[in-house]
Amino acid sequence: MSETSPKVVIVGAGPAGCTLAGLLAKRGISCLVFDDDKRPDLLVGESLIPGVVPVFRQLGIEDRVAAMATRKPGASFFVTDGGPRLHFSFKNVEGHLPTYAYNTPRPEFDNLLRTRAEELGAKFVHARAELEPGIENDEPTIRLSPRSREIAGLSEDAKPLLVDCSGRSRAFARAMNLPSEKGERDDIAYFAHFEDFDHDEVEPGQVIISVLRAGWSWRIPLPGRLSVGIVVSKEHAKTLGSTAEERLENAIRQEPLLADKAKRARRITPVMTYSNYQLLADRGHGPGWVLCGDAFGFVDPMLSPGLFMSLVGAQQLDSCIFAHGVDILNQPEKLTHALNKYSARIIDWHRSWQELVRYFYDGRIFRIHLAGKNLAMKPSPFNLASRMERHSTRHIASMASGGWTRSKYSRSLMKMLSRYLVWDVPAAENFAVRTTVQMEPLAKAA
Repeated sequence: MSETSPKVVIVGAGPAGCTLAGLLAKRGISCLVFDDDKRPDLLVGESLIPGVVPVFRQLGIEDRVAAMATRKPGASFFVTDGGPRLHFSFKNVEGHLPTYAYNTPRPEFDNLLRTRAEELGAKFVHARAELEPGIENDEPTIRLSPRSREIAGLSEDAKPLLVDCSGRSRAFARAMNLPSEKGERDDIAYFAHFEDFDHDEVEPGQVIISVLRAGWSWRIPLPGRLSVGIVVSKEHAKTLGSTAEERLENAIRQEPLLADKAKRARRITPVMTYSNYQLLADRGHGPGWVLCGDAFGFVDPMLSPGLFMSLVGAQQLDSCIFAHGVDILNQPEKLTHALNKYSARIIDWHRSWQELVRYFYDGRIFRIHLAGKNLAMKPSPFNLASRMERHSTRHIASMASGGWTRSKYSRSLMKMLSRYLVWDVPAAENFAVRTTVQMEPLAKAA
């Protein structure tokens, strides 16, 4: 490989691409990022979780993130029609994660990651990467076109590692026609920013996720505004109007948890639409290429894992491969082993998040919460019941914060709680996210 050519070429300058570029630059590894400069004004992913804060510290940008963001102390989950309210404080993760996160305006946040990568020495080109799929050793592979290689300054003999950080465009997967696994849900979201949308039910900065009569909603406090979104089935969306604006406004007006808070609200941005909810590529790498961030797979936004997976995915790729030094790129067996390790970790992350998200969608998390409250109020030797409730709350909060999401113990604890510790509380179906408006009340469990 030519000494003057970049060792790594990253396609896409979103959060995953810029984070990876910054981490590689810190190691002194030459990389180049293709940036087509196509970004919408609003993006899903404004609410972060504590698990991303260590990445900010690694990049040396936490102070700058804090300056542009709203500090997030936790998340609250409401159920419509007088249902339970569940409050998670990030104080429960103290000891293994920061006890806070941030809500960030995405354009400014994405620009900061780009700026920091450049400060650390990463190189960017304003161009769309042209890709040529092929086959190598009976496996799908991909190359840059001659024109893109010229733009990147690649010599004829250079064979950089190509990293797909193109997000939901999934440039490599589409070019090579890679198979993928679609998740259980296929919802659609409509969201915008509002001024004077009341957010007075929780601690400042706290995010509210509400189970509505049909679908669910988010409310994310940002500096000077509130991001409000609804997530509904595509069939229910049709009943709310013919345009994105009508659908968001009608949903807010019809839902009791939102209508009163929105009486003085004024929308200050266009209404954005977001779809393609759950997807995971069947394979994460091949000869000379690897997927990262949303290009590898995307998780349902219910618990805000999207940016976590992008930033931590870049961090995992860096630690699994480049912690061994750039010479690993010239050692095929060692590189393949490292890429297999990276892919296995990312797939496990996705499986773990989907498993956790399912507890919220099907209502089991609220049933566990109510049962835990009941248990904590019962007298027991050495106050064991209350200790058990605190123990379970710590693990649930830690899983949702990105700390113990993959923990075998935490996941087993959730399964045990949902099966054996839910007596004398309503059935989970009463709290589940519904695809249509429920006309009759659901039967209560004994």
